[in-house]
Amino acid sequence: MSLKKCQSCDAPLETVVCDLGLSPVSNAFIKLQDSEKPEVFYPLKACVCVKCWLVQLESSPESSVHFHEDYVYFSSFSAGWLKHARNYVDMVIQRFDLNGESHVIEVASNDGYLLQNFVASGIPCLGIEPTSNTAKAARAKGIETREVFFGLNVAKQLVAEGRKADLLLGNNVFAHVPDINDFVSGMSCILNDKGVITLEFPHLLELLQNNQFDTIYHEHYSYLSLMAILPIFSRFGLRVFEVEQIDTHGGSLRVYVCHDSAQFETSTSVNSVFALETNAGLNRVSTYVNFAEKVAARKREILEVLIDARNRGKTIVCYGAAAKGNTLLNYCGIGTDFIDFVVDKNKAKQNKLLPGSRIPVLDPKIVFDKKPDYLLILPWNIKDEVMDQMAYIRDWGGKFIVPIPSVEVLA
Repeated sequence: MSLKKCQSCDAPLETVVCDLGLSPVSNAFIKLQDSEKPEVFYPLKACVCVKCWLVQLESSPESSVHFHEDYVYFSSFSAGWLKHARNYVDMVIQRFDLNGESHVIEVASNDGYLLQNFVASGIPCLGIEPTSNTAKAARAKGIETREVFFGLNVAKQLVAEGRKADLLLGNNVFAHVPDINDFVSGMSCILNDKGVITLEFPHLLELLQNNQFDTIYHEHYSYLSLMAILPIFSRFGLRVFEVEQIDTHGGSLRVYVCHDSAQFETSTSVNSVFALETNAGLNRVSTYVNFAEKVAARKREILEVLIDARNRGKTIVCYGAAAKGNTLLNYCGIGTDFIDFVVDKNKAKQNKLLPGSRIPVLDPKIVFDKKPDYLLILPWNIKDEVMDQMAYIRDWGGKFIVPIPSVEVLA
């Protein structure tokens, strides 16, 4: 799928932010019986539109390559993420007076990790989730779920059924849509006149300032700033009336959106975050051009730590078969010559091989048996949770390696 024109404003994409070379699809885990079969590698290059400042991939596989019946990402495996979802639900119920007469719709509802909290509170809800295995898990929790990709046509179908939203939410889905205009148009269509949209997504500013290059992978079509999304919402009669900076995924934004005519007053937070992005140079080409060398320097730093450890005869394993980890491993050329195995609590990933690097994925229990010298935390955004969970490696002198935002070796 070629995206050589901006997916927001259709201007030509000519300025490269980061070229990570050829990479496999980040969640295309390999079954052991398929280990001799070849993999498909795709260019992984992020560009910025100098007209509207949306950062996006120059090209990417079709969405059906990422989201299918064997999709391996289940939100419920992170205790921290479950807590975040519960806190969010408690907050919006109180703030927007949601009750048994309200209707909540979540786009990319995954395994029901969030909507289960609305169900428990007696608030009617609907999940929209294109992957059948996660949708099945959500239904097991009593959550009505439609297995479709959300867009304007789906929104029109639901509206025809009388399913408009008082609260429409999407956590970490906005970057995953290949047609951002169709997606926002659908949100505008299905939102009640007095309804609210909340979207959470990793903040481009954090990616650039903290060198989070590993969050670039084919499943993420765009890398978002408030500056870039304001004109998209405006195009479809929507208005951002509040912005929160939150700490999930290495630093994210939560935006609150309504129809232009709705009575919500626009908070000063909108101008504050916009000014923050402007002062950081998100509307200057030089900001993006300079990022590429920072990425290359971080690659060298990571490799230096791993090479030193291996030269001293130390063993290294990874924690978390995360999509971001697969970008890091493949870009840095790290395979089984460095890493013995990776562990992950998600059984859908266990006893498979990581794409590209072909590192085996095992149950975390094996760490206690093998007693590695180092545990490289690939989902660095939950490093505190991981270090608490795996604290016992210190019993034999094991240490943690955190690669982002700076390379750290922690005892």
